[in-house]
Amino acid sequence: MIYINGAEKPELAGKSIDELLTSCGYRRELVAVEYNGEILPKPKYSETLLKDGDCVEVVSFVGGG
Repeated sequence: MIYINGAEKPELAGKSIDELLTSCGYRRELVAVEYNGEILPKPKYSETLLKDGDCVEVVSFVGGG
């Protein structure tokens, strides 16, 4: 099973982090991705493929005052 922000997403197996972000409507320049407990550098988004057991947290940056 693959978990994205705590939700099971088995349909994303074999997809890259870039594909995940696009399919969920995230803008890559406005997020940070934690992949299996480690911050994933943006240059690795396209080469990192999701597989069974992966846990991904996507954090969006929000401005405010």
